[in-house]
Amino acid sequence: MEFDILVIGSGPGGYVAAIRASQLGFKTAVVEKAELGGICLNWGCIPTKSLLKSAQVYDYLQHAEDYGVTLEGKAIADFPKMVTRSREVAGNMSKGIQFLFKKNKVEHIQGYGKLKAKGLVEVEDEKGNKTEVKAKHIILATGARSRELPNLPIDGKKVIGYRQALSLEKQPESMVVVGSGAIGSEFAYFYNTIGTKVTLVEFMPNILPLEDEEVSKTMERAFKKNKMKVLTNSTVESVDTSGKICKVSIKTKKGVEIEEADIVLSAVGITPNTENIGLEALGIETENGRVKVDEKYKTNVEGIYAIGDIVAGPALAHVASAEGISCVESIAGLNTEKVDYKNIPGCTYTLPEVSSVGLTEKQAKDAGYSIKVGKFPYTASGKATAAGNKDGFIKLIFDEKYGELLGAHMVGLNVTEMIAEMVVARKLETTGHELIKAIHPHPTMSEAIMEAAAAAYGEVIHI
Repeated sequence: MEFDILVIGSGPGGYVAAIRASQLGFKTAVVEKAELGGICLNWGCIPTKSLLKSAQVYDYLQHAEDYGVTLEGKAIADFPKMVTRSREVAGNMSKGIQFLFKKNKVEHIQGYGKLKAKGLVEVEDEKGNKTEVKAKHIILATGARSRELPNLPIDGKKVIGYRQALSLEKQPESMVVVGSGAIGSEFAYFYNTIGTKVTLVEFMPNILPLEDEEVSKTMERAFKKNKMKVLTNSTVESVDTSGKICKVSIKTKKGVEIEEADIVLSAVGITPNTENIGLEALGIETENGRVKVDEKYKTNVEGIYAIGDIVAGPALAHVASAEGISCVESIAGLNTEKVDYKNIPGCTYTLPEVSSVGLTEKQAKDAGYSIKVGKFPYTASGKATAAGNKDGFIKLIFDEKYGELLGAHMVGLNVTEMIAEMVVARKLETTGHELIKAIHPHPTMSEAIMEAAAAAYGEVIHI
């Protein structure tokens, strides 16, 4: 078999790169040993959002009377059915990738792909049969997996990663979640909402440590309000799994605490899948465990490229997709736009939700900017009040001199849908005054963006 472009990995980087390559006229194939769609569609982004939606619906039913709805019986969180729905959603999305491959004439080669030489990949199927595939251009998009700490080895039963957290046979009564980034916070929210006793442990001073400090503190208050135990400035020293219950030794500011839990979820980041894919044999350079590439995603070996979680940059599905498109358009000789890593949105799908793009207030000050900060609370939003979710705010940061939007930070209902406006505004170099004069529909939560911009310039109306 011989192709113009061969992609190893079918996650959001790999499958998007392959489809775009085919659109550009390249004979294209994807090597994938598991389900099409990679971790994101099958064991990450999509199935977690299904679980989170189930938790949100359950939470709404617990407060049905607040909305004038009386339930005759008690709402029960049916954990196995939630998991089943999540797996069905993931399965349907994976089938959707199969359809897109057929539509765009992308060939799927089932098996494990490994570089053997320039322009040559060996594919081993589940029976051990090996096939050599030739390609002018090879794109590595092998993704990542849960990172393991030396003192927190994942056994898949009592100490688990995100993959096992999506498919437990029964709901644990108690859980310790280690790491409060997006993955850890989302699972902590899900399990806590449906009735598991959750303790969230974070090494840094604030949960969601990459977010603006005010956003992080708001989320911590929201978690504690919902009876989740949150330990910041804390480290898991060891886990004793010898008994029926895990005994977790946690070093806190006040000393060492022992937390007992059915399950410990390790959510301390990811490790790129760069082992055993042939990098060493071809002399492909790596740095800090990731493949080194240039701005066109070329490695130091001609004809071999890398994108997504195995290269430097945010390990996010939408970043991998953008890199995949940029990579194949560069191969095609198009004058493609570079991925702007300073304008990447981030989202956390808890309740309240969190989203952001650009600089935090601290980062802007540290960079030497004189800034204007505008903040609009959800308590002053008519739509948020009507929705019964008044926790949160919109915070915008502007350069005082030129009015440039330096950063946007949101916490509250629907903010993961609203952050795209801020990404576009930054891309188009929209100023604060232009945001103020851009009429937003009423009543919507997006009005808070216009009001936050107005607040930065002393023109806010509703607070």
